[in-house]
Amino acid sequence: TYIIDRNVNYTNICVARCNFCAFYRPVGSGEGYVLGFEEVFKKIDETIALGGVQLLLQGGHNPDLPIEWYEDLFRAVKQKYPWFKLHALSPPEVIHLTRTSRLTAGQVIDRLVAAGLDSVPGGGAEILVDRARKLMNCYSKASADEWIGTMRHAHLAGLRTTATMMYGTVETDEERLEHMLRLRALQDETGGFTAFITWSFQPAHTELGAANDIIEASGIEYLRTLAIARLVLDNVDNLQASWVTQGGKVGQLSLAFGANDMGSVMIEENVVRAAGAAYCMDEVEIVRNVEDAGFVAKRRNMHYDILGDPF
Repeated sequence: TYIIDRNVNYTNICVARCNFCAFYRPVGSGEGYVLGFEEVFKKIDETIALGGVQLLLQGGHNPDLPIEWYEDLFRAVKQKYPWFKLHALSPPEVIHLTRTSRLTAGQVIDRLVAAGLDSVPGGGAEILVDRARKLMNCYSKASADEWIGTMRHAHLAGLRTTATMMYGTVETDEERLEHMLRLRALQDETGGFTAFITWSFQPAHTELGAANDIIEASGIEYLRTLAIARLVLDNVDNLQASWVTQGGKVGQLSLAFGANDMGSVMIEENVVRAAGAAYCMDEVEIVRNVEDAGFVAKRRNMHYDILGDPF
């Protein structure tokens, strides 16, 4: 399966300053931006024209965007496109909004759902071990417990979410397994995860990569990690192939190593590309890779309902 959607990063201004990120700009930077509502509408129109069904909306932790800005945007989108899905705001973004609004994570999620939020992406997990998070400078944006807790709130509110893991930074093999086991435990509790996506750290243009001379993990290591995830996460139905970081051919190989989904056509993606990843596939290429591997390609939505054959 695969989904046609668009990854829109509504702002690159961020106070989190994770040292593995090449996308963010600090407050006051001349390269900082916030998308206007009309720009978002234009991107949705282009997505619908390509058969897209949802927007994956994520961005930096911008201190100038209150929760009301998100509510206004979500309502505006739903008013204009009632059927279009908003897969939006990873757990650290929700946690950022708890700090700017002085609401709990549950209250923030409830307000966003009332405004039109449909599901939550699994970004910001990195490695769910605080030792590694402190070294990556992402502990302050969300501790491992805070990320898990926010996903628990989302699941209890009736939302389905995805889960992710970025490996190949400062973590140990044992910490990768601890990450997967924490996801597995929450899935046993709530059943809220629809899919798991793992990818290797993209070190180019990042502070962490430069300071530690980190070389990107190999395709072999990616396939091994994927296969281990399929064994450990026996309660998560779907594993996505990360061809955006690994390339189309390793993405195709992923289907023999535990993945059953090719993820998104990714009409737009900015974060990993800022760190040097340059792979791109349209629907035709994704379908060809799936079929050449001996499988039948089908379009899906975020809940993994089959929508039909390729366009």
